[in-house]
Amino acid sequence: MSDETVVRMAEIEIDPVYLEAYQRLLAEEIEISVNIEEGVLALNAVAIKGYPEKIRILEVYASRAAYEAHLQTPHFLKYKAGTVGMVTSLNLIDVEPLMMHSKP
Repeated sequence: MSDETVVRMAEIEIDPVYLEAYQRLLAEEIEISVNIEEGVLALNAVAIKGYPEKIRILEVYASRAAYEAHLQTPHFLKYKAGTVGMVTSLNLIDVEPLMMHSKP
């Protein structure tokens, strides 16, 4: 990780009525972002066990500029527009990576 790397944790709660639709939109957005945006290094979404409506996303961007660019992409804007009314709570937390490692 460089000093420019931006790491965020998104804490999201979804109206359970829309959970399946939300998961489809999220999966599409993550796949496209990681595959086509050079500055999106990782997007990992999980749900809290026993609470599928409580989503957590670990986001890793190469830089603040890469993060800002991501927010303007057509696929991210589609996700944001498509999930209006599904998201009941959103908390974005800047985090400091202590140890992040994965296989290539």
